[in-house]
Amino acid sequence: MSTTESASNYDSLERMPVRELLEKINQEDKTVPFTVERAIPQVEALVNITVSRLRQGGRLFYIGAGTSGRLGIVDASECPPTYGVPHGMVIGIIAGGDGAIRKAVEFAEDDTTQAWKDLLDHQITDKDMVVGIAASGITPYVIGGLEMCRSKGITTGCIVCNADTPVAAAADYPVEVTTGPEFVTGSTRMKAGTAQKLVLNMLTTAVMVQLGHVKGNKMVDMQLSNYKLVERGTRMVMEELQIGKSEAAALLKKYGSVRLAIEAYRNGEDSES
Repeated sequence: MSTTESASNYDSLERMPVRELLEKINQEDKTVPFTVERAIPQVEALVNITVSRLRQGGRLFYIGAGTSGRLGIVDASECPPTYGVPHGMVIGIIAGGDGAIRKAVEFAEDDTTQAWKDLLDHQITDKDMVVGIAASGITPYVIGGLEMCRSKGITTGCIVCNADTPVAAAADYPVEVTTGPEFVTGSTRMKAGTAQKLVLNMLTTAVMVQLGHVKGNKMVDMQLSNYKLVERGTRMVMEELQIGKSEAAALLKKYGSVRLAIEAYRNGEDSES
């Protein structure tokens, strides 16, 4: 039996006071970053191949079911506003379609052929990279998708929370983060979900840094899609160029991005701003 399905380290949860419940959950959660740390060499390999594929014009796809699928969609959807990349560069696909984001679709994860059909809807090619996300490591939707990708010469990776799983066997670049029993037995939205989110954060952050979308420690290509982000962008320009707020705001408004505003100023294109 997989460790994510093993019995919880705790019992009689319904008898615990709220404070004890929270403290015990927190104790379990504290183990997750150390488990992720042990998988860093695998994450590094996944980052490097993903960077290579994207530099060659490929895309990064996530496929998953349930919580795993939703986490992939969250990560993919945050890349364009954070790093200014096209919406089609990182794509999250969930078993059961977009409706499954909000409401579980029964037995969708048991279809071994649907992931490939979903990928074909996006005109997938051998330039692309497909990462399967599955806490258990046995999700048929993910296994079928990765196996078909591999048969077509498409590079595959995965993020799983058990060792030696069929999903990992179908991946060229597996990441295995063995999180162990959940506080509520089998509830992999807890530690396993947290581990998957941490790995996804590492993956796309490192990839976007390598692709040049971060300067120093700043998101210079972020989309200025609300007042908070405009203010953040203004501060970035102020700090980078050592100019006042009104001048920085004017530059940002004119050029529409932190990167372009800084480059224009430094190139003397906007010396009178």
